[in-house]
Amino acid sequence: MDIKQELIEKAKKIKLLLLDVDGVLTDGRIIYDSSGRDMKFFDVHDGLGVYCLKKAGIKTILITAKGSWAIRPRARDMQVEAVFENISPKTSVLEKILKKYKVNTEEVCFVGDDLVDLCLMKRVGFPVAVANACAEIKEQAAYLTTREGGRGAVREVTELILKAQ
Repeated sequence: MDIKQELIEKAKKIKLLLLDVDGVLTDGRIIYDSSGRDMKFFDVHDGLGVYCLKKAGIKTILITAKGSWAIRPRARDMQVEAVFENISPKTSVLEKILKKYKVNTEEVCFVGDDLVDLCLMKRVGFPVAVANACAEIKEQAAYLTTREGGRGAVREVTELILKAQ
C-alpha cells in the first residue's frame, strides 16, 4: 500500500477530531489588550470545516494546555462537542473522551503543533502536524498539512477526512 492510500485508510476510520488551539486553530500569536486579556486570531475557513464535519456526524473536541476567554465563544461558533482547557498532559483526558464518545484510538485524529502535543500524537490513530509545527511533532505525524496553523490547516484536515469518507 502506498503512502497516499495508507493516509486515506487512516482518514476513513475517523469518528472524532481532537484539536490543539494555540498554533493549530490560531496562528500562535497572542495579543494582550490594555486590561491584560488575551486575543487570538482564528481562521473562518477552519471553523466551517469543523462545522461540516459535525454535519457529517464527526465530532470535534478542543484540548489546550492554556485556557483563554476567547476559546469558548469560538468553540460555540464552530459547534464543537467539548473544550478541555488547562490540560497537561493532554493524554490525561484521552480515556475519558474515548469512553464518553465510544471510540477507540484508531478512530481519533489529533492535530498538533508543539511539544505539549507529542504525548497525544503518539496515542491516536491519525496524528496530524500543521506545516509550521516543531520538528518532533512533524516526525510523529502521519500527515503534515500544507497550510500553517490558524491559516487553514484545520480546514485542510477536515476536507481530507470528509473526502476519504
